[in-house]
Amino acid sequence: MLTAVLAFFIDCILGDPRSRFHPVVLIGNLVAWLDHCFYRPDDANEKKLLAGGVLVLIVLVVCYEAAWCVLRLIELIPLEHLGMALEALLLAFMISPKSLAVAGMEIRNLLKDGELSEARRKVGWIVGRDTEKLSAPEASRAAIETVAENTVDGIISPLFFYLVGGLPLAVLYRAANTMDSMLGYKNAKYLYFGRVAARLDDVLNYIPARMTGALFVLAAFLLHFDGRRAWRILRRDAAKHPSPNGGHAEAPVAGALGIRLGGKNYYFGEPHFRAYMGEATRDIEADDIQKTVRLMYTVTILFLLIAYGGFLLWQQRAIFF
Repeated sequence: MLTAVLAFFIDCILGDPRSRFHPVVLIGNLVAWLDHCFYRPDDANEKKLLAGGVLVLIVLVVCYEAAWCVLRLIELIPLEHLGMALEALLLAFMISPKSLAVAGMEIRNLLKDGELSEARRKVGWIVGRDTEKLSAPEASRAAIETVAENTVDGIISPLFFYLVGGLPLAVLYRAANTMDSMLGYKNAKYLYFGRVAARLDDVLNYIPARMTGALFVLAAFLLHFDGRRAWRILRRDAAKHPSPNGGHAEAPVAGALGIRLGGKNYYFGEPHFRAYMGEATRDIEADDIQKTVRLMYTVTILFLLIAYGGFLLWQQRAIFF
């Protein structure tokens, strides 16, 4: 448990270093290579589905076994604290609170300085929608939605799976999430080939997403936002999100801040409407990005505190029983 806490502090200090040797980059390279090897545009849909499933299985096995082997090597280190530090460093590569915060705050600062064109460009780095014509409130909304939703994918889920099954399971989750981000599109190429990757990501995030939703509500109370409305909007609007999990992060954030998320987005020039979440008690502002980042960090700390408390109670139970 202390390893997870240390990993969070390492991320707060180092962030997510950009390197071609970063574990997630290596996972992405493996996925891209297997995509090239397995995808055949002339295959029948059933064969594409099967090939995509085989790709997913290979990536999961390779990543889990690689993490298991690395962990066994770390355990051979005679200095216990050094081994824990190395494991925490590897876990820190699996989470991204600082990267989310830096990306969100950079967009917030650009909008506050009136640099809308540059803010649009930076939003385009973290979202899949078209950003060239976004208004300032729309750019803020995109950043808020990304920080909220990625609190699940980039923080709580990998920590959850680390607590369940150690570093190998956290790496397996990160591999599944990377495959979803690369293959989980509903377009001509990936509708069948990427379906297994997309469904696996939905299944793995199911429990962590609902835990995150509850933690966002608690964080709203602690930060003196509207916790009651966060709970009401979570219950009312979470299921409206096209993802089975994304709404459990975005809805309570919308409720806590008194804003409305969702609406019309453009992808490759084509409009797509996503159901609204929350109530527009006021216009979205750039400062709402900063508030969302505060909520994200509070949710992360709450998760670690609750998990550590549960760990201590389990230890006490073992002593008495």
